[in-house]
Amino acid sequence: MTTFGIGGKTRMHHAILLLLVLLLGPVGIVHAVTGSGSATYYHDKFQGRSTANGDRFDQQLLTAAHKTLPFGTRVKVTNLETRRSVVVEVNDRIPSSSPSYIDLTKRAARELGFLREGRAPVKVTVLDHQAGDTIAPGK
Repeated sequence: MTTFGIGGKTRMHHAILLLLVLLLGPVGIVHAVTGSGSATYYHDKFQGRSTANGDRFDQQLLTAAHKTLPFGTRVKVTNLETRRSVVVEVNDRIPSSSPSYIDLTKRAARELGFLREGRAPVKVTVLDHQAGDTIAPGK
Protein backbone atom coordinates (compact mmCIF):
# COMPACT_ATOMS: atom_id res chain seq x y z
CA MET A 1 0.00 0.00 0.00
CA THR A 2 1.46 3.34 -1.04
CA THR A 3 1.10 6.36 1.22
CA PHE A 4 2.09 9.95 0.62
CA GLY A 5 3.63 12.01 3.40
CA ILE A 6 2.00 15.29 4.41
CA GLY A 7 3.74 17.21 7.16
CA GLY A 8 5.18 14.02 8.68
CA LYS A 9 1.82 12.22 8.65
CA THR A 10 0.40 10.09 5.90
CA ARG A 11 -2.79 10.42 3.97
CA MET A 12 -3.56 6.83 4.93
CA HIS A 13 -3.47 7.73 8.62
CA HIS A 14 -5.81 10.65 7.96
CA ALA A 15 -8.16 8.42 5.96
CA ILE A 16 -8.26 5.80 8.71
CA LEU A 17 -8.91 8.44 11.34
CA LEU A 18 -11.70 9.95 9.24
CA LEU A 19 -13.22 6.53 8.68
CA LEU A 20 -13.21 5.80 12.43
CA VAL A 21 -14.85 9.13 13.20
CA LEU A 22 -17.52 8.49 10.56
CA LEU A 23 -18.16 4.94 11.75
CA LEU A 24 -18.24 5.71 15.46
CA GLY A 25 -19.82 9.13 15.08
CA PRO A 26 -21.91 10.31 17.99
CA VAL A 27 -22.63 6.74 19.12
CA GLY A 28 -19.04 6.19 20.16
CA ILE A 29 -18.95 9.52 21.92
CA VAL A 30 -22.29 9.10 23.69
CA HIS A 31 -21.34 5.73 25.14
CA ALA A 32 -18.14 7.25 26.51
CA VAL A 33 -19.97 9.84 28.62
CA THR A 34 -19.93 8.77 32.23
CA GLY A 35 -20.04 10.46 35.57
CA SER A 36 -20.09 9.54 39.19
CA GLY A 37 -21.43 10.98 42.37
CA SER A 38 -24.17 10.53 44.88
CA ALA A 39 -27.61 9.16 43.99
CA THR A 40 -30.70 9.90 46.02
CA TYR A 41 -34.36 9.22 45.44
CA TYR A 42 -37.48 11.38 45.25
CA HIS A 43 -39.66 12.08 48.26
CA ASP A 44 -43.22 10.74 48.05
CA LYS A 45 -44.61 14.29 47.96
CA PHE A 46 -43.61 14.49 44.27
CA GLN A 47 -45.85 11.57 43.26
CA GLY A 48 -48.20 12.73 40.48
CA ARG A 49 -46.58 16.14 40.04
CA SER A 50 -45.25 17.29 36.68
CA THR A 51 -41.58 16.72 35.92
CA ALA A 52 -39.48 19.30 34.07
CA ASN A 53 -40.28 17.70 30.72
CA GLY A 54 -44.03 17.58 31.44
CA ASP A 55 -44.40 13.90 32.38
CA ARG A 56 -46.34 12.95 35.51
CA PHE A 57 -43.91 11.71 38.15
CA ASP A 58 -44.43 8.08 39.16
CA GLN A 59 -42.32 6.36 41.85
CA GLN A 60 -42.92 3.00 40.14
CA LEU A 61 -41.26 3.97 36.85
CA LEU A 62 -37.56 3.89 36.06
CA THR A 63 -36.90 7.59 35.58
CA ALA A 64 -34.40 10.12 36.90
CA ALA A 65 -33.52 13.76 37.34
CA HIS A 66 -30.09 15.05 36.30
CA LYS A 67 -28.55 18.52 36.18
CA THR A 68 -27.51 18.59 32.51
CA LEU A 69 -28.34 15.43 30.55
CA PRO A 70 -31.04 15.97 27.90
CA PHE A 71 -34.53 14.68 28.52
CA GLY A 72 -34.97 11.25 26.97
CA THR A 73 -31.39 10.21 27.70
CA ARG A 74 -31.22 6.61 28.91
CA VAL A 75 -28.49 5.96 31.44
CA LYS A 76 -27.20 2.93 33.28
CA VAL A 77 -26.81 3.70 36.97
CA THR A 78 -24.51 1.38 38.93
CA ASN A 79 -24.37 1.37 42.72
CA LEU A 80 -20.64 1.29 43.47
CA GLU A 81 -21.21 -0.47 46.80
CA THR A 82 -23.55 -3.26 45.68
CA ARG A 83 -22.54 -3.40 41.97
CA ARG A 84 -26.26 -3.56 41.09
CA SER A 85 -27.35 -1.62 37.99
CA VAL A 86 -30.56 -0.22 36.56
CA VAL A 87 -31.39 1.64 33.33
CA VAL A 88 -33.44 4.82 33.74
CA GLU A 89 -34.60 7.64 31.48
CA VAL A 90 -33.92 11.29 32.35
CA ASN A 91 -37.16 13.29 32.48
CA ASP A 92 -36.51 15.84 35.21
CA ARG A 93 -33.93 18.31 36.54
CA ILE A 94 -32.02 18.61 39.80
CA PRO A 95 -31.18 22.14 40.98
CA SER A 96 -27.56 23.00 40.17
CA SER A 97 -26.98 23.62 43.90
CA SER A 98 -27.96 20.05 44.84
CA PRO A 99 -25.18 17.78 46.13
CA SER A 100 -26.79 14.81 44.33
CA TYR A 101 -25.45 13.76 40.94
CA ILE A 102 -28.71 11.98 40.02
CA ASP A 103 -32.12 11.65 41.66
CA LEU A 104 -34.02 8.41 41.08
CA THR A 105 -37.48 6.98 41.64
CA LYS A 106 -38.07 4.69 44.61
CA ARG A 107 -38.28 1.72 42.24
CA ALA A 108 -34.80 2.47 40.88
CA ALA A 109 -33.42 3.01 44.40
CA ARG A 110 -34.93 -0.31 45.49
CA GLU A 111 -33.38 -2.13 42.51
CA LEU A 112 -30.01 -0.55 43.29
CA GLY A 113 -30.31 -1.55 46.95
CA PHE A 114 -30.16 1.82 48.71
CA LEU A 115 -33.78 2.47 49.62
CA ARG A 116 -33.05 2.19 53.36
CA GLU A 117 -29.87 4.30 53.26
CA GLY A 118 -31.38 7.02 51.07
CA ARG A 119 -28.12 7.76 49.28
CA ALA A 120 -25.49 5.74 47.43
CA PRO A 121 -22.31 6.34 45.44
CA VAL A 122 -23.01 5.61 41.78
CA LYS A 123 -21.51 5.57 38.32
CA VAL A 124 -23.76 6.85 35.52
CA THR A 125 -23.12 5.75 31.94
CA VAL A 126 -25.03 7.25 29.02
CA LEU A 127 -26.55 4.56 26.80
CA ASP A 128 -28.40 6.72 24.27
CA HIS A 129 -30.21 9.99 23.87
CA GLN A 130 -32.78 11.68 21.67
CA ALA A 131 -31.52 12.64 18.21
CA GLY A 132 -30.36 16.22 17.91
CA ASP A 133 -29.68 16.71 21.62
CA THR A 134 -26.22 17.49 22.86
CA ILE A 135 -24.85 15.94 25.99
CA ALA A 136 -22.96 18.09 28.42
CA PRO A 137 -20.90 16.32 31.05
CA GLY A 138 -22.35 16.45 34.56
CA LYS A 139 -19.89 17.34 37.30
